[in-house]
Amino acid sequence: MPTHLAAILPSKSDPLTLTTRPTPTPGPNDLLIAVKSIALNPADTIMRDTGLFIPSYPTVIGFDLSGLVLEVGTNVPKYFHPGNTRIAAYSASVWKGCDPDYGAFQEKCLVPWQHVIPLPDEGVMISWNEAAMLPVAVQVALNAWEMMGLQLVADRKTNNETDGQTGKKREVLLVWGASSSVGSMGVQVARVLRDQPGSSFAAVYATSGAANHAYVRSLGANRVFDHRDPRVVDEIVKTASEDGCVIRYCFLAVGDVQICQAVVGAFVGDVDGDGDVKAKIASAPVVPSDVEVVDGVEVIFVMPAMDDEAKRLDQFRYWMGTWARENLANGNIRPSPELRAVGSGLQAVNDGLDELSRGVSCTKLIVEVAE
Repeated sequence: MPTHLAAILPSKSDPLTLTTRPTPTPGPNDLLIAVKSIALNPADTIMRDTGLFIPSYPTVIGFDLSGLVLEVGTNVPKYFHPGNTRIAAYSASVWKGCDPDYGAFQEKCLVPWQHVIPLPDEGVMISWNEAAMLPVAVQVALNAWEMMGLQLVADRKTNNETDGQTGKKREVLLVWGASSSVGSMGVQVARVLRDQPGSSFAAVYATSGAANHAYVRSLGANRVFDHRDPRVVDEIVKTASEDGCVIRYCFLAVGDVQICQAVVGAFVGDVDGDGDVKAKIASAPVVPSDVEVVDGVEVIFVMPAMDDEAKRLDQFRYWMGTWARENLANGNIRPSPELRAVGSGLQAVNDGLDELSRGVSCTKLIVEVAE
C-alpha cells in the first residue's frame, strides 16, 4: 500500500508529529492532491490548541493548500487532468468529521472537486506559495458579502442606492481589518463589486494599521483609516458624510464588532430621507454571545452552509470554480497579503503555527511542502 508523510495532531494541544500514513483512494467526487504548499490560518492554531471541531484523535488538520491533481474520482468533471491540473483548495476536513485523509498538513490529501480553484494555465503564472493563500481568503470574503445580501454579479438594471435626484452612487463598502488575509481579499472583492457594470457602490473604505495603508489602497480601497486611532469612528462617519455617502455594509475581518456597530449605526433609520434603512455587519470572528444589540444593525457570523451538504458544495463550486477562477484569470484579484515562507517540509508547521499565534501583520505564513 502506498504511503506518504503527514503532520499528525496526536491529541488536543500537543505539537504535530511527523509520521507516515496510507495514501487514500479518491471517492467519486474527490481529487487526490500532491500537496505543494500550505498556508497557515488562525483557525489552525485554534484547532491544534483547543480541539475545536475535532471528534477524535489522531487526525490531520489544515485548511489552505495548493498542489497537483494526481487521481480523480468517477464523478469528477473531465477538465481535471491527473498529472497536469494545478489547483488551490479549501480542505473539507471540518465537514468530513476531521477525517485525516482530508487534512491539508500532509504530502497527499483528498479534496472534493467543488472546493478547488483550478489555476490559470496562461497569463500571469501563480506560484504554489501564492496559490495556497487563496482558498480560505476567497471563501470568507465572498461568503461575507453574499450573506449581507449583495449580489456578486451585479444586475445592470439595479441601482437602488443612488441619490434619486442626481443619480450619484452613495453606498460605501467597509472592510475592518483590511491588512489580514481575509480582509485584504475582502477589499479586492469589494473593489470588484464597486467597479462592475450596474453597481450601486460608490467607494470602498477600509481600516488597517498606519504602516499598511498604502498596501490596502493598492488592493482597491478608496480611503483607509487607522483602526488604532481613538477617533476612528468619528473620522469614518465624517468622511462618508462629506463624500455624500452612507455605510450600511461592513465586513469585519479582524477586530471588535462593537466599533463596527458604532460606524454603521450612524447610518441606519431615516437618514437623508431614505426611510427606515438597516445596516449589516458580516463578522469573520465568532460573534461574542454578550455583544450588545444595536437597533437597525444586524450582525451575521460568516459561515458556509454547515448542515446542508448539497448547498455547501454548490456554494464552494461557485466561489472557487467560477468566481475565483475567472477573477484570477482576468487579473481582478491577486493573492494577498504579502507572503513569507517559514520553512520547507512539514516539520516547519509547528514553528509556523507558534509564530502565527504570537501575531503577524499584513503577512501570510506559508510552508513549502514540496517543489
